[in-house]
Amino acid sequence: MRSNSINVLHVLRAPVGGLFRHVLDLARGQAERGHRVGIIADATTGGGAAEAQLADLSPRLALGVSRVPMSRQVGLRDVSAVAHVTRRAASVAADVLHGHGAKGGAYARLAKSARAIRAYTPHGGSLHYGWASPAGLLYLTLEKALIARTDLILFESAYGREIFRAKLGEPGKLTRVVHNGVTAAEFAPVTTDPRAADLVFVGELRILKGVDVLIQAIGLLARDGRNLSATIVGEGPDRAAFEAQVRAQGLADRVRFVGAKPARSAFALGRLLVVPSRAESLPYIVLEAAAAGVPLVATKVGGIPEIFESQSADLVPPSDPAALARAIELGLRNPAGQRAAAARLQDRVRESFSTGAMTDAVLAAYGEALAGRHG
Repeated sequence: MRSNSINVLHVLRAPVGGLFRHVLDLARGQAERGHRVGIIADATTGGGAAEAQLADLSPRLALGVSRVPMSRQVGLRDVSAVAHVTRRAASVAADVLHGHGAKGGAYARLAKSARAIRAYTPHGGSLHYGWASPAGLLYLTLEKALIARTDLILFESAYGREIFRAKLGEPGKLTRVVHNGVTAAEFAPVTTDPRAADLVFVGELRILKGVDVLIQAIGLLARDGRNLSATIVGEGPDRAAFEAQVRAQGLADRVRFVGAKPARSAFALGRLLVVPSRAESLPYIVLEAAAAGVPLVATKVGGIPEIFESQSADLVPPSDPAALARAIELGLRNPAGQRAAAARLQDRVRESFSTGAMTDAVLAAYGEALAGRHG
């Protein structure tokens, strides 16, 4: 163990999706660098997949993994969850309580600890809401109040930092932008299944991800005589609504839902990945696809332009089925152009988005915050 090692507890609610992947990668990288790391997560979500991933990582985590019930909405479970984080922070002498997402961020900052600095990574969450809605008023008011209990805010994208400033004002705290990263192994190419559909979507099945816009775009192309096939990979609260939309548009024989699968397995199920999101922070699905050289069409939202950089002009406006349909048609008609664009994007991700760089930048930010607190 290094003499300058620190004790870090990562706190998150649902162990699913990109946020969970971020925490796993960060915890693994920090442990490999000699730090004592632990994870606290919800006990009621994630299923067998989360159990397996946490069990695989657990032997490397000196501070272990603990699960406690956490509610998605504000409720009584929040009291017991905060108490659990408080006890864990005391028992392991935590130097850093790092909360991820709205709920994890709240628990890490509300927990009592005279020793630990409080770091927060929003991951979108509350920042997707506006002040005008009742839910947005509640969540953003809570976010603003919690700034006073924060030592360090880490944003996955410059976009996320600007949205935070626009909705909550200048935090007056140490802030850093640290992009998500991918591993060297993820640059191995993906072999497309011979029976692959024309299109594939991979992600959570909810309105925010724009699956309904993709279905509308496929319907527009079908009415123009372009009968495309699509595979929808993922689970989520709006799956039934999307399946009903497919049936209503007469696309049931062209669009199939196959449930959740690992990203690389899912990429093989289509010739063109479509990311039609209405909002994002810095989505792993784009980074993973880019690393693997998978041709893709994506919307111009959140931190996605930061991944594409010079190619961001090719991104599609969100919530625009006609524009998405045109981009899909162009991509399928020009596979050589799509492959060339995918190769350029792969080079960009290899150069600028690694898990090693992400881990080092987060640790450097912890160091600044610790120096500011204890220096």
